[in-house]
Amino acid sequence: QVQLVESGGGLVQPGGSLRLSCAASGNDFNFYAMGWYRQAPGKQRELVAHITNTGGAGYADSVKGRFTISRDNAKNTVDLQMNSLQREDTAVYYCHAVKIGRPEYWGQGTQVTVSS
Repeated sequence: QVQLVESGGGLVQPGGSLRLSCAASGNDFNFYAMGWYRQAPGKQRELVAHITNTGGAGYADSVKGRFTISRDNAKNTVDLQMNSLQREDTAVYYCHAVKIGRPEYWGQGTQVTVSS
């Protein structure tokens, strides 16, 4: 079983930056593909960024060039650096872990609010 705990959310002004971090339990973290999703009020949960177990990353078009996902397999963490934040980035952000043949796991979420 994998437990995911997010941190780093908060209130930031438009144009500002935040760094989210997800700490994962378990001994096989490096075999999991990891991702960050977000869900805004009244909207469906959407994939923001993902990273394979070998470090290959992908991004939603809406965040390309502004967000960067990274992972540290030695520390069992995956981070999301968010720059040039916009009001439209306001959402609850969730950490996600998936591996073939295993259940997928979700964190409890962390609120990001972009407002002046």
